Amino acid sequence: FFQKTLTAVKTWFTLFGWSKGQNPISIPYSLRRDVCIVQLTVAQEKNFKRNLDKDKGFYETLLRLNGQPIPGIAASQSLPLDPVERMFQLHWQHSELLSFLKSQGAYLSHVMPEFLLAPEDYKIWTEVNTGLRVGSMRSSGKLSGKRIFVLEDSTFETISKRAWMDLLLQMYKVFVLPRVSSRIVPDPSSLESLQNMPGIKSEPLCSNIYSRYERAVLIWLNKHYEKHRKIVWKDSQRGGIPPMRWIVNFDQDLLDGLVLAAQIAAYCPYLIPTHFIKMYTDPRTHEQLLHNSLILVKALHAVSLDINLKV
Repeated sequence: FFQKTLTAVKTWFTLFGWSKGQNPISIPYSLRRDVCIVQLTVAQEKNFKRNLDKDKGFYETLLRLNGQPIPGIAASQSLPLDPVERMFQLHWQHSELLSFLKSQGAYLSHVMPEFLLAPEDYKIWTEVNTGLRVGSMRSSGKLSGKRIFVLEDSTFETISKRAWMDLLLQMYKVFVLPRVSSRIVPDPSSLESLQNMPGIKSEPLCSNIYSRYERAVLIWLNKHYEKHRKIVWKDSQRGGIPPMRWIVNFDQDLLDGLVLAAQIAAYCPYLIPTHFIKMYTDPRTHEQLLHNSLILVKALHAVSLDINLKV
């Protein structure tokens, strides 16, 4: 599940994260690299400049999604040549990034700034905080009073990858999902066929799992599935019309492909006879689930929504 989520996040930000077209990313490697222009290689103790496209840095995608930069952090900047000073500036920079995202509603309390550092900078961070390396006078005391996690290299890479993935997911949540307007999503209770189904409220305090924007998407999914399931599969020879369902999550309730197919059919009804009518409406085997997924991907390709989906 983690790897599938990671792939989905990487694909979306590669395709839509930057203002001037696609920008292939790797999580966390290219993101950790793109937070600065000047870095110091710890092993060789030489500084080098990387030719970074100013429109392809990490803070450029943040600017694109948010519309304004983080106060005090420029999209393109140089870092100190001293490795300890550089580490402290990056740590401060990541702290400001996390604080800013949290102020926008992101859930990132489990992500520490040091988890966003590159491995060589994280090593310096642990050495300074455990007394193995002396920090500068300006830097001393900056991280005092906080719990220190000293991780092995492989463990750090795993946690860093998860931290960057969660950060990108929360950026999507607070900057992209709010563009979903609840004004264009009718209340499901207004549909006669949904009178017997529990409603999903969009008020901010109704859920501690999903934001009101995510609940607006769930309302949209419920509306179109219930409205179109009898239309899409009225002549189905592979299970008949699927039963009513209450869609309350974005994983288990979407596994068989029927909910997503109903959404696409609502806007592209011409795909019903060529694609969706061939789906199993009560899939019980892995083969039938795979069959439905293949049809769904082919339907997306048919309308030129080829976003490198893997079945």
